[in-house]
Amino acid sequence: MDKIEHIGIAVNDLTASNALFEKLYGEPHYKIEEVASEGVRTSFFKVGPNKIELLEATNDNSPIAKFLEKKGEGIHHIAFAVTDLEAEMKRLEGEGFVILPGFPKNGADNKRVAFLHPKGTNGVLVELCQEIAVAETA
Repeated sequence: MDKIEHIGIAVNDLTASNALFEKLYGEPHYKIEEVASEGVRTSFFKVGPNKIELLEATNDNSPIAKFLEKKGEGIHHIAFAVTDLEAEMKRLEGEGFVILPGFPKNGADNKRVAFLHPKGTNGVLVELCQEIAVAETA
């Protein structure tokens, strides 16, 4: 793992939370993005060299909706940047961690992602992120 890529915070209302966190950080969010496959709308803030991702459910069956129903608003996950997602997944599976969903998938902010099941990480949902290479144009 190279570094903490971002911290994800589950919120009920992205618009209200954007206003709150803009006051807190003194800067507006730099991106809002929907990941339809996950039923989530995200907003990203830069805080110094770090990023904070706010997550709002877009449907009642999304993982974020289920998290909010069970635990309420708050820290949802810690994401770590990795250079080779497949190799890191293989390494961690070899160490006994359970990978969710078992294969990489596209996430927000131009990343391929996978998660470690929180039952194996003392209740912390860990996200692994690898930047998707942008094809160079001639």
